[in-house]
Amino acid sequence: MEKFFEITKTNNLSRVGKLRTKNGVINTPFFMPDATRGFVKSLSKEDLEKIKLSPMVVNTYHLYLQPGIELIKKSQGIHKFMNWDGPLLSDSGGYQIFSLIHKNPQMGKITDEKAVFKSPLDGRKHELTPEKSIQIQFDLGVDMMVVLDDVPPVTYSDKKMKVAIDRTIAWAKRCKVEYERQIKEREIEEDQRPLLFGVIQGGKNATLRKYCAEELVKLDFDGYGFGARHVDENGVFMQEMVAETAKMIPEDKLRFALGVGTPEDIVRFVACGWDMFDCVIPTREGRHGRLFIWKEGELKDKDFYTTININNQKFNDDFSPVDETCDCELCRNHSRAYLRHLFVSKDPLGMRLAAMHNLKFYLDLMNKLKK
Repeated sequence: MEKFFEITKTNNLSRVGKLRTKNGVINTPFFMPDATRGFVKSLSKEDLEKIKLSPMVVNTYHLYLQPGIELIKKSQGIHKFMNWDGPLLSDSGGYQIFSLIHKNPQMGKITDEKAVFKSPLDGRKHELTPEKSIQIQFDLGVDMMVVLDDVPPVTYSDKKMKVAIDRTIAWAKRCKVEYERQIKEREIEEDQRPLLFGVIQGGKNATLRKYCAEELVKLDFDGYGFGARHVDENGVFMQEMVAETAKMIPEDKLRFALGVGTPEDIVRFVACGWDMFDCVIPTREGRHGRLFIWKEGELKDKDFYTTININNQKFNDDFSPVDETCDCELCRNHSRAYLRHLFVSKDPLGMRLAAMHNLKFYLDLMNKLKK
């Protein structure tokens, strides 16, 4: 049987590989923008195809609340609903629910059985179990899915962190059982099955992370994620923890850095052997007028890029391209002065062009890292 993931080249700890999904092959390492609610804000299918984007992330929690899974099932899955034929990964919805509850305990509670939460849209009460999260993701029809885990804040004590990890492991077991039940019930062939990812929690405690990783590896997932934040409470990158967690994952398994991140953090993760990334940064920053620009220099140096805020007055009569080395629609056709004019005028075209430019910067970054 052909492997779904194979490593084709390594350089120290970093690696290049091929990932086969039911909706196409992806070369690793790769970046996925967040199409949270089934769309990348302000960008059309044609815009995304123009910059040669392939995989994206959709959000189980948000799609469950709106437009609702029944509607997506009626449209024959999320690919048909959003008219996207590239690979899609769904996260479990856990991060959003736990963030909601940790920030405001009145919005819900977490038990060993399930998460109970109120919808921020209409206040209605919902329940999410590991089984239900997997069922929803199968209904979406994605290529890759993530188990429901307990996402503890990095500031948790070791005692509270252990409780969250034990729950994460217990839920991962339940997710795996439900995943196998769904495969059988839906009569899905091996080459058409979605890949399933476990998530390694443990915060800043290497011993707890190792314990979590060892228990999850026993369950034999297709890949494993770096759970929770990769920076400490002071915003300092946890280099040693990132490198050590990668070593806890078998070499033939995918390593997914969830929610990562800034260009320099992606470079650091790739150097430690991580393969997959997703983040809202390029598109969100673009919509607010912050653009990523290449500088000369090696990727291992932190200053291989800079950013500008196009809203600044100094760009009012700057008729140069945003980035002279970039061939995106914005940089080929328009000046900084014109883009600033669009933002000052609050025209959606400005947000669209800036988001496209930033996404292309991220995709170019991944291509450079592959080399």
